[in-house]
Amino acid sequence: MPFKKDVRLLLKPYYLINILLSLSYIVSKRIPFVCHYVFAQAECELDGRETEILFFLMIVIMIRSRKTGSVTMINYLSSSFVYTKVANLILWFYADIRMGILFAIIFILCGLLFPEPTYQGPENVIYLHGASGLQEELQRDTRIIWLVAFYTAWNPACVNFAPIFSECSAEYALDNLKFGKVDIGRYPDAGAKYHVSDASTSKQLPTLILFKEGKEVERRPYADRKGKLVKFLFSLDNIKAAFDLNNLYKDCKKNPLKKKERKSVKAE
Repeated sequence: MPFKKDVRLLLKPYYLINILLSLSYIVSKRIPFVCHYVFAQAECELDGRETEILFFLMIVIMIRSRKTGSVTMINYLSSSFVYTKVANLILWFYADIRMGILFAIIFILCGLLFPEPTYQGPENVIYLHGASGLQEELQRDTRIIWLVAFYTAWNPACVNFAPIFSECSAEYALDNLKFGKVDIGRYPDAGAKYHVSDASTSKQLPTLILFKEGKEVERRPYADRKGKLVKFLFSLDNIKAAFDLNNLYKDCKKNPLKKKERKSVKAE
């Protein structure tokens, strides 16, 4: 199912255009009639400098994709598009400054006209306002279990994680099992209280914390006994397994909040 979903997403203009831009130089260089027309060369081969740029690009993409926690084909593509397009821009300028300028204009126009598609499916997420907002919700009714995501809007791993968390909330949310999000870039007090760093080099973004009876009982990623952060890949299946969401959902479903109790909570 995830693969089929990724294939459907690839048919959207954003991905098709960015794939074409990312492959534009290599394709132009390797197809004879295009190469002869664009580069006016008898032999259509990559020279040493071009090969070095492409090899360096591959290394950068591999490193950055691992750091952003990319776990699907779409995540890998999204995180690599910027680097591939910049590499193509350098290659086009290296070949011909006029072609470089033309590519730069197309690059900018595509970015303006075709933004990256965002998650459009259902979600049941409550956006919390800082540490005080989260604490207020936790203490409002301690019978409610909360799974809270700590994130920043600028972090690529958080951007990749957003649709996964939304999908998870739509599938599992109940009156006594709620999903929340706190932007620690906007509310740094929440990051400080729950020990989640929002630094640009932070490996804690995003962080998921499970609260029961108003207290933290589980988090991902977490630190081991030596204080070293244990890496966690934020796929839907990994989240379900780490927080035992299937059994948690069943328990909450069997023990719903009583209607009168819910009304009294709202009244407060």
